[in-house]
Amino acid sequence: MSATGIAPAARPWSTYGLLTLAAVFWGGTFVAGRLVSAEIGPFSAAFVRFLLASLLLAGLLLRQGNGLGRLRPRQWGAVVLLGATGVFAYNVLFFTGLRTVEAGRAAVIIAGNPIFIALFSALLFGERLNLAKGIGIVLSVAGAVTVISRGDPLALVQGEVGYGELAILGCVASWVTYTLLGKRVMSGLSALEAVSYSCMAGTALLLLPAWHEGLGAALARLSTTGWGALFYLAFFGTVLGFVWFYQGVRTIGPARAGLFINFVPVSAVIAGGLLLDEPVTLSLLVGGGLVLGGLILANRFG
Repeated sequence: MSATGIAPAARPWSTYGLLTLAAVFWGGTFVAGRLVSAEIGPFSAAFVRFLLASLLLAGLLLRQGNGLGRLRPRQWGAVVLLGATGVFAYNVLFFTGLRTVEAGRAAVIIAGNPIFIALFSALLFGERLNLAKGIGIVLSVAGAVTVISRGDPLALVQGEVGYGELAILGCVASWVTYTLLGKRVMSGLSALEAVSYSCMAGTALLLLPAWHEGLGAALARLSTTGWGALFYLAFFGTVLGFVWFYQGVRTIGPARAGLFINFVPVSAVIAGGLLLDEPVTLSLLVGGGLVLGGLILANRFG
């Protein structure tokens, strides 16, 4: 067992395998998110997801027998920022966007995360950013614009893009911040501790907005499918996904770990088509191809 209490991550190839599984699980979260967002509000959905995740993480920590490590004074603020960005902001925007944006389309937009992670990793941590990565960035951004505008880039200029697409774009900003902050916070914490602290902080931040939104009534009307989707989001999308991703960030760095998010839109489009009968449009195929092509170029030759 590793320090996380879930799986070893010392060898690079085992790290790559866990990052791939995390990306596949995250692809499924878009389908689960669509199901949940159709039944309850974004604050309530995010709060229940991370309350369940926090309880599951607490169980893992008890099983591990070490408990949570004590935070140094300067880490408290960072942990709150992790909760505010990767849990609070990301998930409120996530559930808001999925009310109107198809699972596969939302996943392709969020696939732009590695590009911005690579950019800011170069600026903040001195990681290399060469010509191949630059071309990859241009291709990926062009693909994201194609998907967001549904094949009509002028729609962005004319303000015809819906609030759902804008919310999903906000997810990108939140996740990039969360990933890069995590590299700093993890200097003194295990992956499981970092994820646990951020989940608990985010859950605390979500409580009052969720209560104001009508949390009790939302839970009363939640269906069995909705509960199952929330459990998937909590366990597979949060506990396993977050911990394994952070293991990758610690082992191979945020830019290389972020590139495994390439697999998220693929699994999301497949799952959305199979489970939700979502159409695979030309703009989605073209935009997704540009996004993935740019990311592969940046990874292979960058």
